[in-house]
Amino acid sequence: MTFEEAAAYLTGPGGPLEIVEVEALGRTQRVFSNIPSSVRELFVGLQNQPADNVFLVYEDERWTFAEFTARMNAIAALLVDRYGIKPGDRVAIDMRNYPEWIMAFGAIVSIGAVSVSVNAWWTGPEIEYGLIDSGAKVLFADEERIERIGAQLASLGVRGIAVRCTGDLPAGVEHLDDVLVPGAPMPEVTVDPDSDATILYTSGTTGHPKGAVSTNRAVLNGLFAFACRGIVESLRVDPKPPSEDDPPSYPACFILIVPLFHVTGCVPVMLGSVALGNRLVMMHKWDPLRALQLIERERVTNFVGVPTMSQDLISHPDFEKYDTSSLKAIGGGGAPMAPELVRKIEGSFHGSGRPQLGYGLTETQGYGPGNTGDDYIRKPDSTGRVLPIMQVRVQDTEGNTLPAGEVGEIQLSGPMLIRGYWNRPEATAEAIVDGWLHTGDLGYLDEEGFLYIVDRAKDMVLRGGENVYCAEVEAQIYEYPLVHECAVFGLPHERLGEEVVAAIMVEPGVELDTAALEEFLKHRMASFKIPTQWFVQNEPLARGATGKILKREIRDRILAERAQ
Repeated sequence: MTFEEAAAYLTGPGGPLEIVEVEALGRTQRVFSNIPSSVRELFVGLQNQPADNVFLVYEDERWTFAEFTARMNAIAALLVDRYGIKPGDRVAIDMRNYPEWIMAFGAIVSIGAVSVSVNAWWTGPEIEYGLIDSGAKVLFADEERIERIGAQLASLGVRGIAVRCTGDLPAGVEHLDDVLVPGAPMPEVTVDPDSDATILYTSGTTGHPKGAVSTNRAVLNGLFAFACRGIVESLRVDPKPPSEDDPPSYPACFILIVPLFHVTGCVPVMLGSVALGNRLVMMHKWDPLRALQLIERERVTNFVGVPTMSQDLISHPDFEKYDTSSLKAIGGGGAPMAPELVRKIEGSFHGSGRPQLGYGLTETQGYGPGNTGDDYIRKPDSTGRVLPIMQVRVQDTEGNTLPAGEVGEIQLSGPMLIRGYWNRPEATAEAIVDGWLHTGDLGYLDEEGFLYIVDRAKDMVLRGGENVYCAEVEAQIYEYPLVHECAVFGLPHERLGEEVVAAIMVEPGVELDTAALEEFLKHRMASFKIPTQWFVQNEPLARGATGKILKREIRDRILAERAQ
């Protein structure tokens, strides 16, 4: 089948993933008709999987479906019975990728509450902001995060549940194992499709991060859009008669190499594994050698991360020592993938592993135009095209939709869009207009509907898949007494894509100790936001006629000096 034929078969009238019109949140939306009505249904459905089969692998731990669901059910009962959580209440999770992260998430959404994903990189003040902003009543946190925020929880009115912690805890924080009642059943709750399910924080161009709120319907339509794309691609492949030379076929198995507080880790990888009952392999932290070991041991089929991780994997000196033939898809999103890397992935794996890339945002459940297989080899500069569940257009600054080949702002529409930003009606109205998300990214569509991204309209650095908004970093740097002018921007970085750097003006005669400045910033923002290079001068930074600092001019000058 062609792409269009496969999409029409799947999503047309009577198709397995038929698209129909419904009224939701005050407007008509086109949604998948044959999918669960709530995220709760996904997790409750795990009890129908073979009880003794392994569902989660965390390093050398193995959790069967029965073990996972029993603990998740008990956590759900704990939230209701001990902490009084009701539908619509917010419950936060702040920890590294542990099995308990997924158990807590499943428990929260299964009782109709809202899961608040806190960025595990955040410092104490940043975590405090997220808890206050979301109005979270309970926080699940690991030892590292308890050290950052635990002592403040009582004054914030937030109950703490400590995961994988040892020793004494601050007031108002309890060990999960001390309060859990083993065998407690999942509470019976009816969850409305249009009720809130998740809040994921995304950095803003000014001020504090914004909480992106998604309904159950939005999360599920985004999730099944990924599934639909996978089926479309499988229908496009001509079946070949089996041969003795064919590599072995393994059950679908994802390796989780990105944070669960990111939309990619949460929706397509984690929830995708829950929905299909696939085994999910987790790592303590990203390490390419450990990833190679786990891919071989667990026969991982899907590797989804930012392009730097794919580069790390195939560039590792021990890459050829490990059997990666089980991999079928290698790639992900979060940043552009260089055409050279696309070609390198295509030729590096001895099985059927092929490159893939997707362009999505927190505001779209991570779903958007995708490119894979032969299409990606043919058009390595493109991020791909969408299925009928999503619409994409490119507009100029006057609001005119542009024809193929012309550059403008990329805008997306579909049932997977967030409901809005938590308690930010103005920001919501600015970002989502008449059902269209204004991404702030610049690009164009070609005649086949493939999207090409050429620039970002937002003042942002994309560092290894992490969005770093320059205004947020500049605001903290300006708090340092010796800084007179500041401009934060990105410079190319071989592994991360971009690194965060800063140009600073100090008064004549003043010497700036950048190490002391970095130490000052360490307590005010996550480490990945702190500039790794400082360009200090006594003269004013380059400015335009309006007085605005010309970051692009400063950046180009630095790059020219490097080239020389």
